Amino acid sequence: MAKNIETLAKKLGATVAGTVPDYSAGAFGMAALANTLRERLEPSVGKRTGRPSNPAWSKRPKVPMAPETEERLKELANLLSEEDRQISPMQVAAMILEQATASYFLPAAVLKQKRHGR
Repeated sequence: MAKNIETLAKKLGATVAGTVPDYSAGAFGMAALANTLRERLEPSVGKRTGRPSNPAWSKRPKVPMAPETEERLKELANLLSEEDRQISPMQVAAMILEQATASYFLPAAVLKQKRHGR
């Protein structure tokens, strides 16, 4: 995707109507999720290195879910893990939750256009 989607749209004579989530079901969605996890999860340092994590994550909330959801997250974590890099079900959940919530917010330029009826 272009770094400045509004500029690209203007050059094409178009307007940005909304955003599309980065992830979806299927092979391409799984590949995108795996790539994002590889990019954002960093190995810990020290004597007890443990599981890689995202340094931006400072909260550790408990999130209620159905047993079926937990099983799906476990399956996704197993599919996304590599021999030298294990991913936890909750890391998968956190990444999906971050991307899903971000997709609800439109760029400021789009909101301004909507307010002015363009």
